[in-house]
Amino acid sequence: MWRMAETPKRGRPRTFDREAALTTATRLFWERGYEGVSIGELTEAMGIRSGSLYAAFGDKKSLFEEVVDAYGRSPVGAFVEVALQEESTAYGAFARILREAAAVYPDPAHPAGCLAISAATNVTPQDAEVRAFLRDRRNKNVDGFEARLREAQRAGELPAEVSPRALADYFAIALQGLSQRAQDGATASQLTAAAELALAAWPTARR
Repeated sequence: MWRMAETPKRGRPRTFDREAALTTATRLFWERGYEGVSIGELTEAMGIRSGSLYAAFGDKKSLFEEVVDAYGRSPVGAFVEVALQEESTAYGAFARILREAAAVYPDPAHPAGCLAISAATNVTPQDAEVRAFLRDRRNKNVDGFEARLREAQRAGELPAEVSPRALADYFAIALQGLSQRAQDGATASQLTAAAELALAAWPTARR
């Protein structure tokens, strides 16, 4: 008897919200760091099986890298880049960065501090690539600071004797310190006071 050919079976559609799962993973990594979260804890919190996690995100490292990329595009992760782009002066940009960090890092709406600064502080040797991934992102940010400060120096906003790299390192250290203090429980008002002191070190020039 003639029979109609069967329609080829397609892959099973995902039965979970990928963006919601990514948001859940972000919070876990932000709260506990990369090493502090297991695949089992991720799948339980995300409400999926391990096979679905691997199919949707790859391995744990790939998921973490996607989390960091998404964090960097979010309002709580992108404020540094936005300030550098929007402010007309370097002083205005770095003042805005430190003041916004003082408000963002201790905000109870999300885990304290900066995910990209704190998520891989205690990484085992076998996960050294994760530490390098975050280190490279942070160093890229410092390079961006330096580039903006060199522009400011050419425009006469910074004295010629100032080292743009040293000043970029200074602001990176200030940001990392604000992140750590927020994790230790410092309030927005405390961090704001510290940020203003950090800004007082700006080399004498046009503001």
